[in-house]
Amino acid sequence: MSRIYHHLVILVSSSINERDQMLFISTDEGSSFQRQPLSFTAETLLFHPKEEDKVLAYCKEGKLYVSTDLGRKWTLMQERVTKDRIYWSVAGVDVDPDLVHMEMQDTSGGYLYVTCLIQNCSDKMVTAQFLGKIDHNSLSVQDDYIFVKVTTGNRTKHYVSYRRNEFVQMRFPKYALPRDVHIVSTDESQVFLALQEWYQTDTYNLYQSDPQGVYYSVVLENVRSAKQPEESALIDILEVRGVKGVFLANQKVDGKVTTLITYNKGRDWEPLAPPTTDMNGKTVTCQSPDCHLHLHLRWADNPYVSGTVHTKDSAPGLIMGAGNLGSQLVEYKEEMYITSDCGKTWRQVFEEEHHILYLDHGGVIVAIKDTSIPLKILKFSIDEGRTWIIHNFTSTSVFVDGLLSEPGDETLVMTVFGHISYRSDWELVKVDFRQSFPRQCTEADYDSWKLTDLKGEKCIMGQERSFRKRKDTAFCIKGKSYTSALTTKTCQCSEKDFNCDYGFERAQSLKTEGDRCFADFWHDPDSPPDDCHLGHDFESSTGYRKVVSNMCEGGVNKQQSAKQHTCPLLPPRGLQLGIKGQILAVAPGDDITFIVHQEQGDTSNTKYQVDLGDGVRAIYQNLTVTDEPIQHRYEQLGVYRVTVKAENMAGHDQATMYIQVTAPLQEVHLEVVPIAGVNQEVNLTAVVLPSEANLTVFYWWIGDNLQPKLSLENSLITRFPAEGEVSVTVQASNGRSMVQDTKTVRIYDLFQVIPLAFSSNLDLLNPNIPEWREDVGQVVTRILAKITGVPQESLVTMVKPGLPTTAELYILPPESKPAKRSVFVDKRIPAIKQAFSENNVSFIVRGGLQVLVTLADPNAGSQGGVAGPGVWALAVIFLISVIATGSFILYKFKRKLPGRNVYAQMHNEKEQEMTSPVNHSEDTQHIIQGEEFIDDDLDSQTLGNHSGVVLSINSRELHSYLTS
Repeated sequence: MSRIYHHLVILVSSSINERDQMLFISTDEGSSFQRQPLSFTAETLLFHPKEEDKVLAYCKEGKLYVSTDLGRKWTLMQERVTKDRIYWSVAGVDVDPDLVHMEMQDTSGGYLYVTCLIQNCSDKMVTAQFLGKIDHNSLSVQDDYIFVKVTTGNRTKHYVSYRRNEFVQMRFPKYALPRDVHIVSTDESQVFLALQEWYQTDTYNLYQSDPQGVYYSVVLENVRSAKQPEESALIDILEVRGVKGVFLANQKVDGKVTTLITYNKGRDWEPLAPPTTDMNGKTVTCQSPDCHLHLHLRWADNPYVSGTVHTKDSAPGLIMGAGNLGSQLVEYKEEMYITSDCGKTWRQVFEEEHHILYLDHGGVIVAIKDTSIPLKILKFSIDEGRTWIIHNFTSTSVFVDGLLSEPGDETLVMTVFGHISYRSDWELVKVDFRQSFPRQCTEADYDSWKLTDLKGEKCIMGQERSFRKRKDTAFCIKGKSYTSALTTKTCQCSEKDFNCDYGFERAQSLKTEGDRCFADFWHDPDSPPDDCHLGHDFESSTGYRKVVSNMCEGGVNKQQSAKQHTCPLLPPRGLQLGIKGQILAVAPGDDITFIVHQEQGDTSNTKYQVDLGDGVRAIYQNLTVTDEPIQHRYEQLGVYRVTVKAENMAGHDQATMYIQVTAPLQEVHLEVVPIAGVNQEVNLTAVVLPSEANLTVFYWWIGDNLQPKLSLENSLITRFPAEGEVSVTVQASNGRSMVQDTKTVRIYDLFQVIPLAFSSNLDLLNPNIPEWREDVGQVVTRILAKITGVPQESLVTMVKPGLPTTAELYILPPESKPAKRSVFVDKRIPAIKQAFSENNVSFIVRGGLQVLVTLADPNAGSQGGVAGPGVWALAVIFLISVIATGSFILYKFKRKLPGRNVYAQMHNEKEQEMTSPVNHSEDTQHIIQGEEFIDDDLDSQTLGNHSGVVLSINSRELHSYLTS
């Protein structure tokens, strides 16, 4: 990075690793340099506009440093500063020259517009200049104006402060609905900006403001734009320096891009006239209206070379740019053209793009070819580009990085800086043109030229202006005393000096109406302005306003209205109630700043009644139209309805908002059965802590479904259609926080459930929290597996919430499925029941208390499908008779078998079916141990939607047999 400032030359050099940076300072126009090492990596240097010793340096970490001795000593000013959103004070507007405007990130992550002095810019010393947070990268300080924007939801509001007064919302046409806004110019007490409306993608519309920068009217539609990834949009609009009111713009219509020029700040636009001959003097076949000159209006990425169009304040009327002739702009054509009469006539000078530098008020034009190959020659012209002289500025070709002129518009000394190779240091080559001119210019060496537009109109912006111009034959130096402006003559006002007022526009389709401005459908010209106070007078808008900075006098006055009105008492309209920070959910004790905003209507004679919803009420008078803060704090949880009612003799308006005062959610626990049956109803319950949390929304994510189910209740009934493992997640949110919990539910077609109970002493130690219940369940499962020999993986004990403490034991089916679905014996059930019945399942808790686990229902042992009691009774009677007969047969023919489990299946709760065991030769002891089924295709669970009944031998007989 480099900078020439008055008699200083500033260069910043970085090593390859970008950690070691060196500042080179020259106070003798580059003859010698002082080296100043930097302890930080500077991305941007910002010099004070009036005091050359004061410099701001921005680092990539967001830190801002200041130096008051031209970089010899640096002090950290502030951290968390936004790059390129740092501005020195503006002379004549800001009081203190050491004031700095900046966009800074606060501790919560939002962004603020603040100011501070360079002597003390700590967090305690910065001053917030805008109430509330602003959008990132939105602060802009230009001349009399400061701009910020604030986005809430999907709506963005733009605010402006004129001459450091309070911020006011910028008023665009009602349905412009801006997507993006770029400030083009703030010269002469007017804002010229490009606004992308809701329907535009690669174009913007140009708007012009009133002097305060508040009300905007469109002046040109569909200006081309381009945007690179992660960069702001580039708008094809260029202010021509040297002659006020002249702009160039590229308009894109139906895919064609054409270049237009205006001489009256956008009031009228015309295409550029093509030259009559090419650079070789041959006649060109380009005639209006089918062919014009079109220019590329790109800014250079390198700040030390010119863009595609070059103008300068000290060289009025001189414009040099790259483009082409034809019906539209062609991207790959970059021929160079020049005009010395501010765009009325053009000449071609080169066939390829060049970097341009103006010296001696444009008396010398230097051009270096824009190329990636090393160069050793440059071209210069002293007759406004009519002839060019080639000059070898170095004996060794260099890659040109930039062109710099010494301070002062009169200078004839320039510096070419570059490098011989990509690994070499910078080479600085000074080129001095002073020896080429034998003398200073005298008045006899000048002619005058009058500014006219393309139609030959001399009265431009209300004046006839003539400028001094050096004769082509004069070979002299203009020097420091040269002034370009010669004479001005005020013109009488005509229709050309007025543009459409806010709420009006010209209808391009109504050419028969000429330049008439029509009111937009949403705008009432007779409505009083927002700042109209009772007892004052106002005029209805005629639809026209004089172009700002237009100097015409007398003549036509299209702005003056014959309709005079007295400001009535306006009813309040557009009353809005907001909260600073846009957070509607707060914690008890939080400080809240309510913002009352009224868009329209009287404020000085209006009474505002505020009800904060917790018994606190207040009445306000003389509320300002801008945001008015109201401070409050809620101590109790709940939902509070906050209302503001504005009322005067003309009418009333009301705004309402709801504030949720909630404690942050700490955690949520999902309560769900670990085992569930296919297509059975399952209750999902979310237990939220703290328990007094209110206004909680629950999001239920079941399985792989990406669309959650929402509920305000903390429970949900669902079903699982197929066997397998299903993940269930619940998220609880109350606006201030969100917590979640996940559980896995195993789904089976067949399984057993046995209700369990605990001795009452456990209730005294039950904290009723999920972790405690999980631990107790795991203890019961582990003890039971050890006593019965049933694998622990086949048992799941779930302790239920609440008191008394109860649980359910789930017996899962074995991994190997039987071949048939007939009567079988699962010896796990009797063994498990036997363990509980004989009080073998117990554990020790705190204090040495022994907790006994028992069967809640000694007859339990079936899964969730339920049959009617009548069917159950018939089944039991029938099966007892069958078992009696079977016992007799077994006793007769198989005396070695002391007992056997038999399962009877109820078919649709009506049809009864029983299948006798068929493997009579099976080893008896193996059967008694419950390791094998009598029929390999029938397990101890209900089949389908049927219910099973378990019949077993007497427990004492089983116990005596197992222990023998």
